[in-house]
Amino acid sequence: MRNKMYGLLLMLPALLLSTNIFAQDNVATESFMRSNGKIYVVVAICVTILIGLFLYVASVDRKIRKIEKENGQ
Repeated sequence: MRNKMYGLLLMLPALLLSTNIFAQDNVATESFMRSNGKIYVVVAICVTILIGLFLYVASVDRKIRKIEKENGQ
C-alpha cells in the first residue's frame, strides 16, 4: 500500500512537468474566447464545480466525524 502511494506521489510531478511539452499556442482560440467573453463563462463553471466538490467533501467529512464520535473512537 505504501509503495503505491509513493509511486503516485512521484508520478504527479512528472505528469505536471510533461504537460508543457504537449502545449500548443492557440492564440486565435484564446483571443476569440476573450473577445466574446466566453472565457469568463468557462472560468465561472470551473469555479462552481470546484466549490461544489469542496462542499461535498466537507459534508462527507462532517458525517464521518459524527459516526466516529458515536462509535467512541
